Amino acid sequence: MAYSWRHSALSDRHSALGSALEDWNGMATAWTYRGDVQDDYVAIRTHAGLMDVSGLKKLHLVGPHASAILNYATTRDVRKITPGRSAYATVLNDQGKFIDDCILYRTGPNSWMVVHGAGALHEVLAGMVVGRNASLLFDDDLHDLSLQGPAAVEFLAQHIPGIRQLKYFHHMQTVLFGAPVMISRTGYTGERGYEIFCKGEDAPRIWDTILADGRSLGIVATSFTALDLLRVESYLLFYPYDNSEMYPFEQEPVGDSLWELGLEFTVSPKKTDFRGAAAHYALKGHERIKIYGLLLDGQDVAQGGDAVYAQGKKIGVVTCGMFSSLTNQSMALARLDPSCAQAGIAIEVHSGEKVFKGITHSLPFDDPKKTKRTVKD
Repeated sequence: MAYSWRHSALSDRHSALGSALEDWNGMATAWTYRGDVQDDYVAIRTHAGLMDVSGLKKLHLVGPHASAILNYATTRDVRKITPGRSAYATVLNDQGKFIDDCILYRTGPNSWMVVHGAGALHEVLAGMVVGRNASLLFDDDLHDLSLQGPAAVEFLAQHIPGIRQLKYFHHMQTVLFGAPVMISRTGYTGERGYEIFCKGEDAPRIWDTILADGRSLGIVATSFTALDLLRVESYLLFYPYDNSEMYPFEQEPVGDSLWELGLEFTVSPKKTDFRGAAAHYALKGHERIKIYGLLLDGQDVAQGGDAVYAQGKKIGVVTCGMFSSLTNQSMALARLDPSCAQAGIAIEVHSGEKVFKGITHSLPFDDPKKTKRTVKD
């Protein structure tokens, strides 16, 4: 078990399922269980999986200046986010380079919840509240149980009135199995899914009840590593594993532009009053790499750090690969030379002594129109 400074109330459940509880973001996390991670991936794509993602950091920002702080710290125009809604946003440094991403949840006129991973947003916001009429609370008691997959809504509809009407990137305060929760229609899988935010003392009961009562719908506990398979298919980046922090440029400081990562859509139209804005716009057209997809022959899986070649020239590096037993395809995300970020280029991936052949492929591989996660019914 990892020596971590954060603790999930579900650690004993994860250990019972065979997890060694390895560290992520300061929390002992169920990276794997004793079963095959491919089974976890299939469960989420075909039925539903329940995952403990409490290692995400949950911050409450409140006060009259809270909105102004978030408006400067992130790329979104927060004035357009009304209570009950949320938005995916990115965070830049003064040089216009990506340092974190997050989801902004507006919970009231002067109150927000900000959820992020392993980037620098916590430190950024902690510095920005100084001298302003706002307070920042790191809430590590708040647990995040992610129920993802097509059966998720079928299960929750039995217990939460109005859950079918909850739109993508909206959230609601309600009660589940007698416990106060906030349920958000968000996730990190490309499927229709929900995140259940609850108190630590209520997490075991909610976890156990979902798995017991949802068994007939095919709902199972799924490990954290399953996200790698799902996110490759769905073009969901994971900081810092797809970034120059992991794969640095030669003789350049770390840091990627949103144009390189394909995250420029996170900047609200015409917004210029955010940190690093001028530098961000100036970087357009100066991309050194582009995140793009690789479709490989056979069932071999490319590994992070594998070199990508085309016509004998190195054109990039793999950041994450996966094989899908549902589509019988091997796929990968890669950091490619911008000139090669187009579909259909023959490539080779050099993985140790092995060479895998394939082609470049547009992203996302799965559900390119995002109809699954946004469906209304």
